[in-house]
Amino acid sequence: MALFNQSKGRPQGENEWTRADSNRTLGRRKGGRGGRGGPSGRLRSSKKASFNSTRIEEKNRNESNQSEEASETDAELGPGSDDLSSEEDNANTAVSAIKPYGALLRSLNDTTQRGQPQRKKQKKSVSEVVGNIDAVEDVDLVIEPEEAEAIEIGEFTEDDGDDEAEKGHDPFMSQVANPDESEIARMIEDVKNNRWLLGRSAKEPEWSSSLKVPTSSKILDLSEEKIHRGTQSISLKQRLKSPAARLLPVFDQLTGSLASDICSYRDVLFSSRTSGYAEDLRRLVCLHSLNHVFKTRDKIIKNNARFSSEIFEDIELRDQGFTRPKVLIILPTRQSCAKYVHSIISLTEAEQQENRKRFQDSYTQDDARFSDDKPDDFRELFGGNDDDMFRLGLKFTRKTIKYFAQFYNSDIIFASPLGLRMALGAENSKQQDYDFLSSVEIAIVDHCDALAMQNWEHVEYIFDHLNLQPKEAHGCDFSRVRHWYLDNNAKYLRQTILFSTFNFPYLNKLYARHMFNITGKVKYHKKYDGVMLELGIQVKQSFSRYNTSSPSTEPDDRFGYFTTAVIPSLTKYAKACRENKQGILIYLPLYADFVRVRNYLATSSSTQNLSFGSISEYTPLRDVTRARSNFFSGRHSILLYTERAHHFRRYRLKGVKSIIMYGLPDNPLFYKEIVGGYLGSSVTEATIGTNVTSVRSLFSRLDILKLERIVGTKRYALLIDDKNGDTFEFF
Repeated sequence: MALFNQSKGRPQGENEWTRADSNRTLGRRKGGRGGRGGPSGRLRSSKKASFNSTRIEEKNRNESNQSEEASETDAELGPGSDDLSSEEDNANTAVSAIKPYGALLRSLNDTTQRGQPQRKKQKKSVSEVVGNIDAVEDVDLVIEPEEAEAIEIGEFTEDDGDDEAEKGHDPFMSQVANPDESEIARMIEDVKNNRWLLGRSAKEPEWSSSLKVPTSSKILDLSEEKIHRGTQSISLKQRLKSPAARLLPVFDQLTGSLASDICSYRDVLFSSRTSGYAEDLRRLVCLHSLNHVFKTRDKIIKNNARFSSEIFEDIELRDQGFTRPKVLIILPTRQSCAKYVHSIISLTEAEQQENRKRFQDSYTQDDARFSDDKPDDFRELFGGNDDDMFRLGLKFTRKTIKYFAQFYNSDIIFASPLGLRMALGAENSKQQDYDFLSSVEIAIVDHCDALAMQNWEHVEYIFDHLNLQPKEAHGCDFSRVRHWYLDNNAKYLRQTILFSTFNFPYLNKLYARHMFNITGKVKYHKKYDGVMLELGIQVKQSFSRYNTSSPSTEPDDRFGYFTTAVIPSLTKYAKACRENKQGILIYLPLYADFVRVRNYLATSSSTQNLSFGSISEYTPLRDVTRARSNFFSGRHSILLYTERAHHFRRYRLKGVKSIIMYGLPDNPLFYKEIVGGYLGSSVTEATIGTNVTSVRSLFSRLDILKLERIVGTKRYALLIDDKNGDTFEFF
């Protein structure tokens, strides 16, 4: 069983020399508890094996290395977060077999009794996963009895002014509440057999989108589909119309297209998220989620009233799932969760908020703690409370919003991947509990690019456990459960919404393996001019393509090209580098590649004259300061620098005069910050001229997504084609 470090600083107790084996195969980014650390965090001391980053013997090793670089204020904790062990990360998920209705009803009714509290069992599973670590107060702990699915008539209003005539055009009514069962069966069969058709293709100057629908879908010609220009054309509950019109008055073309797809209950992959556009996206999905929750609960209330007022012997009302939670929202930090909750509060205008002070104390912080040189995306992600382990249940009644509701009593669940992964418990253990995810009808994942920098395997694990048939009944009235839940087909009617700053392979994998919505799934593509044109300086940019046969051999092929084509040029000019203080920065996207290159530079006979330093996401602050000082002063001619170190810290490195990209960065802003920022700083300070600066980037055909963002949509295909050679230079 893996142990979770509750420290909010950098990962502890992990030897960098031994991490290569666990990271090498897939190169997944690591992440976990504690975010970047902060005022409320605490850092444990940990003895770590030191690494001599240069093979040149220095006479005065205890001499203090002082420079202008060392005087900068970098009093920051380490980046990240601990994660599950490799054994738990690679756990295989076993999906429950489909059971007949009678067997399912009988087994569930025998295992539990209605109204039985479940939280203590859930808490026990969390404590077992955590293991023998120091006790830390769980601010998200909830101890309350589990309530049955039945709702009191007074919990919501029976009729809040909705126009019954509009419900015939309401996607909720036609696709969720009263769908055509025979049509659903045909489309589910199409999806199971991977039979999709292109239903719509939209092209705009800056973006495009493509919609895929099952072949038996009646909605095939969507080119003239109505695009929402505001919330007035969306079928909303009456209580949401006024605040929605105030917060989202007018939609532009992109927002209108997104609103049309989201409100039509389609799966959406949107990879053009920006800091400036984040608030509109957040309000849009919060409005859609609230509308879905309110309509679902009101329909159940009205059916309850029908049952209580008359005797129905032959009528069948299917209006529920197995459990109450209907919306799952996965986010990277507590502060991002607070922003979503604030959007929900502004849309509901609730009269009462239970446990609000507890929420404010544990989820919000003053974000005025960054220097002025930090970019907007960094401030948005790490501003405020950047703790990346949390879980929160939100329950709605007619006049009240309750924070920290028990999962089985909640309507919306907010969680980070790590927080929800720990709440689910260990795989195949008796305490494992994923029943509260069995009836999720809308799953939203925001800031996917940030989650990839934590631990994407947690996201995949969560989706593996969505919409599985529950182990216990949890007070469910099976006579009112919709047929597709009983038939284990709930995942085909679940809506999944993904927001990311850019697209990446793991995101496409999630799109292909977990987005099976029979209503259709749409992917938005951004058109890139190329970030290499936005550097602000004129510098020689070279792109070298190496050949690789498959993703499994790609790390070895990249390393082989690096040692045969790049290392000789470094050793050839090693003497000039030391005399002229020619600082060479080697940027490495993956930690496994960082360990491999570092070990090669330290042990290979061909690199014995090269002095180098290194900065990774696991490097202690003191060693970071020393490495930056040695690189700036010229004592080390080479500095190894990882992508996650830059993501979590955004160091302002000085003394950079030449850059080698061992691999292209996923985030195009990193290319701009490293090439334009670091080299631009050296040029501005007159330490080097633009005629001698250079950037060399290694890539393969598997890096198409990265390459497009850097060189542009119109150019990347030329660099992939064999007919044009394997080295390309831009000035």
